[in-house]
Amino acid sequence: MTFEENRPGYRGFLQTNCVTIAEVLRDRGYDTGMVGKWHLSQTNMGPRHMRNLNNQIILKEFSDPATYPVGRGFDSHYGIVWGVINHFDPFTLVRGITPVESVPDDYYATDAFTDEAVKQIERYATTDKPFFLYVAYTAPHWPLHAREADIARYADTYRDGWQAIREARYQRQVEMQLFGDQPAPLSPRHDGHASWEDEPKQDWEMRAMAVHAAMIDRVDQGIGQIVASLKKTNQLNNTLIFFLSDNGASPERPGVPGFDRYSETREGKHVTYFGAGKPREILPGGELTCAGIGARWANVANTPFRYWKGNQHEGGIRTPLIVHWPAGLSIDPGKITEQDGHVMDIAATCLDAAGAIYPQRYRNHEITPLEGKSLMPILEGRVRAGHPQLFFEHYGHKAVREGPLKLVADEKGPWQLYDLRRDKSELNDLAREQPATVKRLASDWERWALRTGAIEPLLDPSKVSLGTGPQHDAK
Repeated sequence: MTFEENRPGYRGFLQTNCVTIAEVLRDRGYDTGMVGKWHLSQTNMGPRHMRNLNNQIILKEFSDPATYPVGRGFDSHYGIVWGVINHFDPFTLVRGITPVESVPDDYYATDAFTDEAVKQIERYATTDKPFFLYVAYTAPHWPLHAREADIARYADTYRDGWQAIREARYQRQVEMQLFGDQPAPLSPRHDGHASWEDEPKQDWEMRAMAVHAAMIDRVDQGIGQIVASLKKTNQLNNTLIFFLSDNGASPERPGVPGFDRYSETREGKHVTYFGAGKPREILPGGELTCAGIGARWANVANTPFRYWKGNQHEGGIRTPLIVHWPAGLSIDPGKITEQDGHVMDIAATCLDAAGAIYPQRYRNHEITPLEGKSLMPILEGRVRAGHPQLFFEHYGHKAVREGPLKLVADEKGPWQLYDLRRDKSELNDLAREQPATVKRLASDWERWALRTGAIEPLLDPSKVSLGTGPQHDAK
């Protein structure tokens, strides 16, 4: 994950037994660029470095630069190295390997990332080389920060509260057949005893969700600008675009500064947090607040599923993928497929579209074979031979998929078994009815976890070092 744990699967940075899409495509003659959030270098500073997090001290390096995007195949990168930022004044903001020491007074990360992406697209249009551009917005990751004009558009949107809005969202999903002819059942509401009418801070809760919506709105505006720039430069028709979120909405409501959360602004102004039991006296949205939407609104955002980011239930891992490619798609625009894919299929699809091959060796390193499978058959309107099994693990939360069957467990919780063909919302646990299936799939998960390093024993600390990534070679 984000710091060294001396376990093969948890080193805190991207290892040398794999290659990035950018590394493969750059070797094939592509221009490669990245904008936005990386979060694949060690997050190695804690509360004692708070002045760094507050941008009151400018660091030369936030992690080992060999692990930055420009050390992993990208010709250029403008964005953040860590994952959590003040959206108005980001920590770990870099251009290549050089820290960005100051930003304008009206800076907002989403807009800055969009502007950089547009500049890159315009530059790509001046050459005959194909390009690969990875744009990773941080929004709507907490802290809830947005421009006031965007927030104002949603000031009254969430006035009816958690339950009414969740039910209305579900009804729209059914009407548009988002999950096919057989809708996913609406799962019981999280914290179902909580009544919106009895909520003493309705204004704060409405505002939190309004800011969340405003952050997404600004991303939508940015995507519009990126598409417009592709169209303006005559590159849209033959550009394959993937758009997806990285996980289900987050239930987090950060309570204290530290680790990767700032405590003051650059000028020394205090930042208010809103963790469990803390007063909600200041409305979120500005730089002087660090807030998240919390579990009740995350449950709304993940309608109709249970749970959220971090869990391996559908509310945590099911994410929509939108594909746009006028010159390449062989299916009707707007079509929704019921064929499952996995985020690891994105790399395989990009390489397939480019006619590139995932290497067995790269820079004298043995490379673990690619396990993703190209989505191209689906984009061509055909039935794809999918993955026989898919495995998941995130800090003790775990799951395995085999066809419609899904075995899933929370951290330290028992295995649960669901048939997603009939029960997409995971409401009817079949574990007691099918103990043999549970045992078999659980064994398969254990073998996978050992093979991939998710649960391997600790490494010898004396043999663990950070600087093992490829050396910086940005153009």
